[in-house]
Amino acid sequence: MRVIVKSNYEEMSEEAAKIVAELVREKGDCVLGLATGSTPVGLYHQLVRMHKEEGLDFSKVKTFNLDEYYGISPQHPQSYRYFMNENLFNGINIDKKNTFVPDGTIPLEEIEKYCDEYEKMIKKAGGIDLQVLGIGSDGHIAFNEPGSPLSSRTRLVALDKQTIEDNSRFFDNIEDVPKFALSMGVGTILEAKEILFLVNGEKKAEVVAKAIEGPITSLITASSLQCHQKVTTILDEAAASKLKRIEYYKFKTESEKKINKKLF
Repeated sequence: MRVIVKSNYEEMSEEAAKIVAELVREKGDCVLGLATGSTPVGLYHQLVRMHKEEGLDFSKVKTFNLDEYYGISPQHPQSYRYFMNENLFNGINIDKKNTFVPDGTIPLEEIEKYCDEYEKMIKKAGGIDLQVLGIGSDGHIAFNEPGSPLSSRTRLVALDKQTIEDNSRFFDNIEDVPKFALSMGVGTILEAKEILFLVNGEKKAEVVAKAIEGPITSLITASSLQCHQKVTTILDEAAASKLKRIEYYKFKTESEKKINKKLF
């Protein structure tokens, strides 16, 4: 795992956008795995800027989102389809037919088949070239809550109390927060060819330290990223503040940065 520590959220987002943009330029028909939440918003806004100011071309790109609340429509202001449209898709030249977000309105009796089809769609597209990830306050990636099997696949999941409380800030009342979601599994995520793991803010410092430097455990599903061969983690200084090896990750000279990238 390559760890990059930036001074603040803006620098973190800019660095992440450079990595995504490099892939899009090199492989125009790449497949991106996308996340929602406050963390990747800066990244998405940078990509919109790059499209408008630098001509970054998304016309052949395909995307698959990690998850979606179960029980709300794509038109709901808190749905992840709505989030992606507002923060990225509407601002770039991507074909909406090539953007896939799990459907939270699938009838219960059809969910298992639908989730299996979502996995097959990813494989048919050639697999995910680059998966963007954040982390929940309890250490989850996507909606793989503590205790989720590290071999898990796309499925219907029950959200933990902590996740519901964390997400209540987006709703008028905590009672309005969905209690279930459709989510890629940890096993699905780890099949991505490359992972871009983004974390910002002091509130996430302790859990990100456990994920990066602690034991691999299903109780912190983000710790599974230690098993992946190509993960770039970008943190702001606040999120990196609990890392025991903080100075090890801070490559100050251009020579050190080049060697770090080469080793990675």
